[in-house]
Amino acid sequence: MNRFLNKAIFALALLLVGTSMAHARDQVKISGSSTVFPFSSYVAEELGATTKFPAPVVESTGSGGGHKLFGAGMGVGTPDIANSSRRMKVSEFENAAKNGVTDITEAKIGFDGIAVAQNADNEAMSISLEELATAVAADIMVDGKLVPNPYKMWNEINPQLPARKIVFYGPPTSSGTRDAFEEMVVEKIFGKKEGYEKGYHAIRQDNAYVPAGENDNLIVQKLAKDKDAFGIFGYSFLEENADSIQGAAINGVTPNPESVASGQYPISRSLFFYVKNAHYDAIPGLKEYVELFMSEKMIGKDGLLKSIGLIPLPEAERATARENVLAKKKLTLDDLKK
Repeated sequence: MNRFLNKAIFALALLLVGTSMAHARDQVKISGSSTVFPFSSYVAEELGATTKFPAPVVESTGSGGGHKLFGAGMGVGTPDIANSSRRMKVSEFENAAKNGVTDITEAKIGFDGIAVAQNADNEAMSISLEELATAVAADIMVDGKLVPNPYKMWNEINPQLPARKIVFYGPPTSSGTRDAFEEMVVEKIFGKKEGYEKGYHAIRQDNAYVPAGENDNLIVQKLAKDKDAFGIFGYSFLEENADSIQGAAINGVTPNPESVASGQYPISRSLFFYVKNAHYDAIPGLKEYVELFMSEKMIGKDGLLKSIGLIPLPEAERATARENVLAKKKLTLDDLKK
């Protein structure tokens, strides 16, 4: 009996400490996706400029890093919001619940494409999704055997492609963009092919794919110097840097707002943020930040975030997303398994 009583007392103590610590902070704290970072930062600056609340602190840690921090508990050192360029994973939800983060609302804010971009001075490049997957996958089937990817040049994959070195600067494993790219490119092509494990999605680890950190602007800078290279990042960074880089066409479709929103561009995904509902009463400005982010002013058809690359949701879907967030609809495990 004493053992169970002690556990209960310890759990209550943690809750009380977390709550009191949360009250000690007067600034919203946000961590997560580098893709969502510019949108979240824009809203944070707008909140600071137009209200009595200080601008929230927004950190770019990658989606995986953001969820890890967000789900670590309820104390003052943990974020109030996790930005994510893919949906929260079941494992992340379960880890958060284990640490006392049990009342979470999911906010879907819009669409984004994953651009495969190169130096603007290069000739335009058009590749199939299978050619792209073949260039980046860790293993390739050769003569009936799965071997480490042998391809060094694009024309080795398809003689119609240029005699150009295969090199990508892309996101690290902590990135939601990396997760989405693996799923929508490598797993889609090889995850069901004979000879590969079901769900195969491994990216090569040689010099053909170079993890370039969570700062997508650094990848853009690398493309200015290395004309052989392609960069992998959110569409918003392609749009912001259209004077220096260009997107490759995938399956004949170039990335643009229309092709991404329609799903015609094959590497398209939704963007999210996640809120700790228990922090609304404890953190000044959290409610106002969330309301501003979900407003038509920000994510609407002609919202301010569209000007920096966010692709808005259709009107009805946008209205439903806003209603769910403002009502603090609780995310469930079943929701994530759908």
